[in-house]
Amino acid sequence: MNDKLTDIFNEIRASYESTLGKRAFHSANAWRSKKEEPDIMRSQFAVDRDRILYSGAYRRYHGKTQVFSFTNMIDEEMTNRNLHIAYVSQISRTIGKYLKLNTELIEAIALGHDLGHCPFGHDGETALSQCCEKNGIGEFHHNIESLHIVDHISRKGKGLNLTFQVRDGIVSHDGEVHNTQLIPQTNKTEEDIQNYIYAKKAGQDLQFMPVTLEGCVVRITDTIAYIGQDIEDAIRFNILTRDELPAEQVAYLGNTNSQIIETLIKSVIINSYEQDFIAFDKETSEHLLALKKFNYKRIYTDENVKKSNSIIYRTMPI
Repeated sequence: MNDKLTDIFNEIRASYESTLGKRAFHSANAWRSKKEEPDIMRSQFAVDRDRILYSGAYRRYHGKTQVFSFTNMIDEEMTNRNLHIAYVSQISRTIGKYLKLNTELIEAIALGHDLGHCPFGHDGETALSQCCEKNGIGEFHHNIESLHIVDHISRKGKGLNLTFQVRDGIVSHDGEVHNTQLIPQTNKTEEDIQNYIYAKKAGQDLQFMPVTLEGCVVRITDTIAYIGQDIEDAIRFNILTRDELPAEQVAYLGNTNSQIIETLIKSVIINSYEQDFIAFDKETSEHLLALKKFNYKRIYTDENVKKSNSIIYRTMPI
């Protein structure tokens, strides 16, 4: 390779590495199950990001819905899985930048964390899980399927050979579980991941923390990205009005998706800076949990939403 080009790559990479704080996970410390020659232009996490971004599984994000399964046919501005991934990636990289963490690792995890999500959002996941259990293969969980895709399905069964840290971040995300504080499980092994998968598919309720702070950022961001956007979609779909939002949470978190995101991002940055954990402050966490409960009651389990999604449970076994 041209010596000047090599010098440029090395200079820019060193410049980026110098911006990382002491708690960031460095690409040089990452590992893969199958060793590879280093990429002169990209870090290991940049390689992972690109493998995910250009995979067939990533292209299948397009058209997969979030909460409202069939509205995209009549309203193209309703949120789909592809948009959610973009929001998680952008928000988590913003948080990571101000915490001096590795944003390349964050981006790779964010882009891959929902690869295994089935169509029709969480109702689709529930319906598919019921089918899996009836056929004796255990519960279906999209985070586990996401890892299965990058390990065993992509590249015609060869897998993407991603780094352990990205794979762990993908399988360890769980936006449904509310956490005020996330402390990385830094001594995690491949055996721990496989034991988690076995137990989770068997129906055990487990807390499985990411191995890196970067993975914790993506996990906490998953909720930040969907909580306010689901409200905006529900208002757009006439499920509720803005005046019906809980006054106490609106006063604290904000009245729009943009305001809610800003409040939550600032809380994470303030409470996580130079810490060995990723966290909201207690008051913000309590308001977020209250808003999440409101969403479950007024949006996710709304009679009209469930009625429109009932066809999923009838057709999934087919």
